[in-house]
Amino acid sequence: MKKRIIIPVFFVSVSSTLALIPVDKMSDPISTTVKTTEGVVEGIRGKSGILSFKAIPYAAPPVGELRWKAPQAMKPWAGIKKCEVFGPSPMQAKPVPFSMWSEEFFIPKEPISEDCLYLNVWTGANSSKAKRPVLVWIYGGGFTAGGSGVPIYDGESMARKGIIFVSLNYRVGIFGFMAHPDLTKESPHKVSGNYALLDQIAALRWVRSNIASFGGDPDNVTIDGQSAGAGAVNCLIASPLAKSLFQKAIAQSGADFLKETPGSPDIIDSNLQQAEQEGIRVSEQLKASSLAELRNIPAEQLLKLNFNDWSGPVVDGYFLPQTVAAIFKQHRENNVALLTGWNKDEVLFGHIKTAADFQKDIEKNFGSYAKELLEYYPASNDSEATISQRKLSRDLYFGAENYTFANIETSHGKTVYVYRFTRRVPGSGEYAKYGAFHGGQMYYVLDNLKFANRPWEPTDYQLAITMSSYWVNFVRSGNPNGEGLPVWPIYETHSKKIMDLGDHCSAKTMPDSSSLNFLSSILIAN
Repeated sequence: MKKRIIIPVFFVSVSSTLALIPVDKMSDPISTTVKTTEGVVEGIRGKSGILSFKAIPYAAPPVGELRWKAPQAMKPWAGIKKCEVFGPSPMQAKPVPFSMWSEEFFIPKEPISEDCLYLNVWTGANSSKAKRPVLVWIYGGGFTAGGSGVPIYDGESMARKGIIFVSLNYRVGIFGFMAHPDLTKESPHKVSGNYALLDQIAALRWVRSNIASFGGDPDNVTIDGQSAGAGAVNCLIASPLAKSLFQKAIAQSGADFLKETPGSPDIIDSNLQQAEQEGIRVSEQLKASSLAELRNIPAEQLLKLNFNDWSGPVVDGYFLPQTVAAIFKQHRENNVALLTGWNKDEVLFGHIKTAADFQKDIEKNFGSYAKELLEYYPASNDSEATISQRKLSRDLYFGAENYTFANIETSHGKTVYVYRFTRRVPGSGEYAKYGAFHGGQMYYVLDNLKFANRPWEPTDYQLAITMSSYWVNFVRSGNPNGEGLPVWPIYETHSKKIMDLGDHCSAKTMPDSSSLNFLSSILIAN
């Protein structure tokens, strides 16, 4: 099985005309208490004047009888609900830093709970009529881990630049994707699985109904996700349930076009029948003869099951009427502007095969495509094969996915901007070797270098200002360009001009386009 990647900052001021985006005067800010459709919430105003509301419930706790059900409406509450600290992270294994990801990429060690359907809002608006643009953040984590309480996902820096920042929790792993014939039968839509994605729909509907009270514009919403979060963005654009809930989308290092490795039965996403069969296997393993028994099994016991290998979106006929690729091929996706891209050193550091084994693996998995693929990723010796395996992991699972995403949307007449993050993220010791690694851009995108203990250089602070400014501009208008910023051209399939986000930001012709074209043709063919 192909596993989705689990992903799981000292601050100095830098003077620059890029920083920036004017912020409303804080002389008459909105109150620390805000009325939502379910009740009144109370947040905290920080020293910068930004008001944060953490752990606002957007749906009923998915526990007991609501385990493995679509998110249900939250019951209204009386009085004032204090929303000062993050709520529990979704149920998952305890966070343990590994590989290139240090602790700021992971959820807090506690609390972790099935009762996790909360979102957070950061706002600097001076009035409920401010109509600030809204960014809704969707975390990565391979659909098996992650949460909105991750330090580098803090929204204060972005709110200071004049937007409303919202982050949300959604169920992961077996709690987010378990399907079973009996679950399908009890569902009013006759589907099961995809609870994680339905959680995201519920959160977006909450934003639609409530964000104006925080000074946001419900008609100017951008969704943004990284890794599995970017795959979720891709799915939300494809889903008819998400129509009109957002107007722009950002997908960082991920999409959902790769259904399987060509020539191999390694399915990444399941159709409903496949997912139901996995659910039957799980229930048999647990010796549970009914849904009631399944729902009574402790969450910790469920975490011990070998379920995570295939957690991910289900083609269920409801949230996803067809595969994402089929929906896009038929021009049935939602109409949104797109900003997308990937990182230079986004490789999977798994087992490296010898040249001979790599060639056999390519022939097995790519069939008739193998000969040509080995021309792009040669393996005449072990050293060459090592380089090719790392490049292929980056290009197949990240580059080609987002490249295909950009090309399809451009061909459909959508406005698309493409980036390639190339900054070698500074690090010491073990962390010095990873370069522009998977997720490394997040320090800069949300201007959150302060949450990591890394040997930051002036270049890093400038890049954080530049990238966060691009993002905020896109959230505002669908165009990342602004005064004082290097010009970022609209992506066109013939010129392939993209923005290189690195030591010196500039527009460049996309590198590796011939190999990406080849891989993209395989994705589209399959």
